[in-house]
Amino acid sequence: MFKQKIILGGHSAGGRVAIESASPHFFPQVVAAFGYGVHSAAGTMLGYEAATILPLPDLLPLLLIGGTCDGVIANSSHRYGTVWEEATTPVSRTFHEAISGGRNDSYLMLVEGANHFSFADPFDPTTGRPFLDFPATQPEDEIRSLMAETIGLFIDAHVRQQVTAFDKLKELLNNRHPLIKSLERK
Repeated sequence: MFKQKIILGGHSAGGRVAIESASPHFFPQVVAAFGYGVHSAAGTMLGYEAATILPLPDLLPLLLIGGTCDGVIANSSHRYGTVWEEATTPVSRTFHEAISGGRNDSYLMLVEGANHFSFADPFDPTTGRPFLDFPATQPEDEIRSLMAETIGLFIDAHVRQQVTAFDKLKELLNNRHPLIKSLERK
């Protein structure tokens, strides 16, 4: 019988739901997750100490992507009782603190010049957050193309087990694309 495989993915709050739900304990068919403009910082209004990063399930391959011009994350830091040093700080901290890694199937990619809504096309002004964002400083079609390629390679490598996708991901790690500020794996 064919076993159904589900990959969770999303942007912003939807990405947070995806990365927090990436566990076979919740959904046995889930095999990987990705998120853009996402982190696991805990809100102080919920009683957490300032700048707390909550752990993630860390049982499946995970790809976190953040943009260096994410004004929504940067301008929402007060919700977490802090001021982030950079727009990507909570995304990076989530990668470094919320998952232990060690399986070489978790990735963090920071995209130079991408803002919070670079992931979405067409842009949806009804989200209620656009006024917080910074302008993208790189061509957004190139940003989206890079993200789509990376997400595809991540899925092909860690879900479909395609050797060529692993090789291409390694190539991205070693020979960075001009829009990649940083790319890490653990």
